[in-house]
Amino acid sequence: MSDRLLSTLSLPAPTLSALAGAGYETIRDLSMSTPEELSKDANIPLPASQAVFSATRPPTNLPMTQSAAAMIGPAKRYSTTCAPLDRLLDGGLRRGFILELNGPPGSGKEHIAANVVKSFVDCKQGVLFVDMQNMVPPATIKRILMKGPAADAGGMALVRYLTLHSTTEFVVFVRNLAAYLDTSPPTALLVLNSLAFPFQANMAPKEKNAILERLRQALSRACASMGLAVIITSQLVTKMLEGDGQPGSAPPGSKAIMMPSFATNHFPTGRTYRVIVVPQTRTTGVIRLLSSPTTGHVSARAHAAREEPYQRVRGVIV
Repeated sequence: MSDRLLSTLSLPAPTLSALAGAGYETIRDLSMSTPEELSKDANIPLPASQAVFSATRPPTNLPMTQSAAAMIGPAKRYSTTCAPLDRLLDGGLRRGFILELNGPPGSGKEHIAANVVKSFVDCKQGVLFVDMQNMVPPATIKRILMKGPAADAGGMALVRYLTLHSTTEFVVFVRNLAAYLDTSPPTALLVLNSLAFPFQANMAPKEKNAILERLRQALSRACASMGLAVIITSQLVTKMLEGDGQPGSAPPGSKAIMMPSFATNHFPTGRTYRVIVVPQTRTTGVIRLLSSPTTGHVSARAHAAREEPYQRVRGVIV
């Protein structure tokens, strides 16, 4: 794929505007995407998305649903080393996709993220680990990398570790994300650990949404253009339900529920697996798939979400 600007293609102005708003700037940005994924990412009709792909390459006998990765061969899946989660992901996390892990404190989501780092490092893939609450120090990652027969004492050379503790630091990071990813070794996996932490300070919803929109565009572009895999971990937040079951204020008799910190549309919907870890006892619980690139958001009123039971053995979810 070339670096030709999409704005130079013969496409309708509304389509070009939607592509720019979703973070797609060059033909290369489409290399890991499909018309279906682009339609969701840019919020454009599927025929318009197919027209974009038709304008970027000569006619081919390959079906329009194939991405660049599919043309090369089957996409590799990287195990999370958590069997229930791997089953929900149909075998593991693929490059070009995002795994959003939600759960209460102590649910083990950070440990799952660190184990995925090992899966990538074992395949000699570069990782950028961004910790926003000091939940997974470098020593923990190094200890996990040294486990198993594929342990490599030099594995940490493939991991770059970064700490961010304020909203300002996070905004600067998002603005420079492309530069972080381009440094050596090339980044195949980005971990954003405790993403909700920089947003805990008093912040106007408009400001928060603007920052998250910039992040969504940056992730969408990186996933599409370089096949970046992303893991986001986040705490649950408490929401009060009014009598009609909708989030609201807290009148007498209202109920409190735990919900993900971020809305579904804060991340690229055509690339994101949204998962919640639900402990039921100290050693058991379920991992529930709230939405995926293929199913979209699973409404509780429509049908039950997919979920897998888990057990904790010596503190590790299996």
